[in-house]
Amino acid sequence: MSDVLTQALKDPGFCQFHTDRTVVVDWDAETGWSGGSLEPYGSTVMDPASLVFHYGQAIFEGLKAYRQPDGSAALFRPADHARRMRRSAWRLAMTEMPADLFTRACADLAAAEDHWIPGALGQSLYIRPIMLATEPQLGLRASHRYRCTFLAYPADPCFGRDFRPISVMAAKDMVRAVRGGTGEAKCAGNYAASLLARGEAVADGYDEVLWLDGVERRWVEELSGMNVFFVWRDADGVRLTTPPCQGTIVRGITRDSLLTLARDLGLPVAEEPTAIDDAVEGARSGRLVEMFACGTAAVVVPVGRVAFDGRDRTIGDGGEGPVTARLRQALIEVQHGVRPDEHGWLMPVPGDGATARTTTER
Repeated sequence: MSDVLTQALKDPGFCQFHTDRTVVVDWDAETGWSGGSLEPYGSTVMDPASLVFHYGQAIFEGLKAYRQPDGSAALFRPADHARRMRRSAWRLAMTEMPADLFTRACADLAAAEDHWIPGALGQSLYIRPIMLATEPQLGLRASHRYRCTFLAYPADPCFGRDFRPISVMAAKDMVRAVRGGTGEAKCAGNYAASLLARGEAVADGYDEVLWLDGVERRWVEELSGMNVFFVWRDADGVRLTTPPCQGTIVRGITRDSLLTLARDLGLPVAEEPTAIDDAVEGARSGRLVEMFACGTAAVVVPVGRVAFDGRDRTIGDGGEGPVTARLRQALIEVQHGVRPDEHGWLMPVPGDGATARTTTER
């Protein structure tokens, strides 16, 4: 075992070490989709006239493979990630990759790089498919060529395995998305649009920016890379809410998993709008007892402080609440096969990289 691999398995951080190989899938208007090829990790050489550089046809996904109790590995909800990537492609007028090709490419890469998958609870092999328009053409139209490269990284959750509470500041003057736009697509431009506001939040001492709707600038939507949940204390006990998906936020796979797990655990949960003023006032009054962010990279992270328009409020005691901890534990246990997979979310990875079904060494 190399020193790099040893270090990556011991303390991977978030995507600090890449695996030795990638899977590459190409599409051409004349020949269609390639079957995919397993290739050494390396640089991509592209013509500067490639359409991705000029008109932004670039989308990506992020999913994970987890070590199971018997030593095997399994992908978490790869078919759902495939569907979401197809929807992103559709919105950007890109050719939609067949779902079975997407899932096989992920499984083949995880199988080939199985030795890179760390084993602790919460750790994973993070797989990042990125699809780019590669045709050299300056005309304003959709590309006739695309390349999708599947990258893989041993990974801790992006905020660390201690899941310390983060602080968020709601954006007042900038917006990320409006209905009818690209808000729910995982396209590169959406994340570029979040960087300035996120940088300002970090400069002011916060960890993340909290986006509001683009019309009234009143309703909470999501963070720059995560969905959000609120835990409220009412007369009848606690209940969870999360902003609804109305075309302006990413349809998080982790978000959807938590909605399902909350119901399984008997927790009242609803998709409903939350005004930022209600969140800030709820934190002050004690009605908002917990808030957390979630996503494939972060898993489930408590939010200990929320700020908007000069008001900074601690949520609960500023630490992690019991609902947040319970949901994260349930999710991680399902992902690692410790808790029964009652919803068919896990896809076993082939046990031997040599048996990869669609890829061939190039």
